[in-house]
Amino acid sequence: MAGGKGDKPANANKSNANKSNAAAQSSKGRKKETGLGLTNTKDGNFGEWYSEVVTNGEMIEYYEISGCYILRPWTMSIWEIMQTYFDAEIKKMKIKTCYFPLFVSNTVLQKEKDHIEGFAPEVAWVTRSGDSELEVPIAIRPTSETVMYPYFSKWIRGHRDLPLKLNQWCNVVRWEFSNPTPFIRSREFLWQEGHTAFATKEEADTEVLEILELYRRLYEEYLAVPVVKGKKSEMEKFAGGLYTTSVEAFIPNTGRGVQGATSHCLGQNFAKMFEINFEDEKGEKAMVWQNSWAYSTRTIGVMVMVHGDDKGLVLPPKVAAVQVIVVNVPYKDADTEKIKDACLDTVKTLSDLGIRAEADLRENYSPGWKYSHWEMKGVPLRIEIGPRDVTNKQVRVVRRDNGEKIDIPMADLVKVKELLDDVQQSMFNVAKQKRDACVEVTKTWDEFIKALGQKKLILAPWCDEEEVEKDVKTKTKGETGAAKTLCSPFEQPELPEGTLCFASGKPAKKWTYWGRSY
Repeated sequence: MAGGKGDKPANANKSNANKSNAAAQSSKGRKKETGLGLTNTKDGNFGEWYSEVVTNGEMIEYYEISGCYILRPWTMSIWEIMQTYFDAEIKKMKIKTCYFPLFVSNTVLQKEKDHIEGFAPEVAWVTRSGDSELEVPIAIRPTSETVMYPYFSKWIRGHRDLPLKLNQWCNVVRWEFSNPTPFIRSREFLWQEGHTAFATKEEADTEVLEILELYRRLYEEYLAVPVVKGKKSEMEKFAGGLYTTSVEAFIPNTGRGVQGATSHCLGQNFAKMFEINFEDEKGEKAMVWQNSWAYSTRTIGVMVMVHGDDKGLVLPPKVAAVQVIVVNVPYKDADTEKIKDACLDTVKTLSDLGIRAEADLRENYSPGWKYSHWEMKGVPLRIEIGPRDVTNKQVRVVRRDNGEKIDIPMADLVKVKELLDDVQQSMFNVAKQKRDACVEVTKTWDEFIKALGQKKLILAPWCDEEEVEKDVKTKTKGETGAAKTLCSPFEQPELPEGTLCFASGKPAKKWTYWGRSY
């Protein structure tokens, strides 16, 4: 994938001079100008294209330690907008913010056997301090169940202490893996992780789906990425949990699914291990029911993969740090100061309307260079103002998503707000059409293998048996990875009586999405 083994690609740090002269050789061998420094196309070499887009779009910088990335302001502004939305929503659900330490002892980590077995290869350990070896190595959290739950046990005594609903915004470290990819697969990443405890399973079940709906909204309403809500198989569920629900995205260019975010019901397994008991209303001892749920900076990578094009990033207006960039277009002998004033007045008017707008009035770059620069960064709308526009009291608006050009009177700039809403909805619609075109319903093994080779998102009837799932993984293993279950959608198509599993020939119990994944 991007950047080979995760080391910095040779072309990740080009100078501006190189950027402005970049020409790309397309997959058909035709020379094609791709703006500021994209030497790969999305269809031609997706991995290298992605690497270039996130670096040239000023989202990340490669770091000296493989699998770690510097998140630049352009990325962090997107993360902050998502955080603002999600934090406000969970506060409505009376979920409180907390922070637990980064370190966890081996004793605590080993307490839930299935859980640690699922994470063991990824755990990073601190083994020394200065020149001294630590007597007992300390783990860096890969997730915080085992960090938090000893204290849940301390804080929960009776039914009046429930529900306990906490969330923390933090970083986690997961070390061992191959092919690191910015945002999608990194050694350290940012996320939120919610951890809650209830007196009853019904309360836990309800919250699992409420949180999952917030994740769907995050993807579809903010990132303009269509997702499927569903339940993970027993084999793919969270280690040590009762069941896992997820929102699943799909990247048409690579034919791979992406687990977008997860909401787990942990059942009473962790409560048993960590002795999280309470006295119920009848005075009897009972164990709590627990959930955990998280989304991470992976969301941003999914957005880039779905919407980006051969000119760079394409950002949905709702999450763009700059929604409108205003560029002055001075001609020889034109009144440049008048044009600049018109640009600044436009920015002020848009800002007063609640639109995130900025002006690029730099004199050492041509208008054409600026257009390419802001296209690379994915700004949803560009406004161009030249002498003719000043005379006609209008602005030229150019959409990043489809290149459409519209002239709007300066007195009617409120229309820009409607245009941003249209761009947001249009981006979602286009992404959904592309995703839906990749869905292939298969009922036999031969159909399944054919669809897999065509990079499809496969919906197939399944007997819901783990051995069959393992067998499918084994049979489809190859250089590009094995196929696996992505989720069984909550919105199940009709399953006619007598329908057989595509892989085993046994009676099918449900429809399940299958495919290769990140």
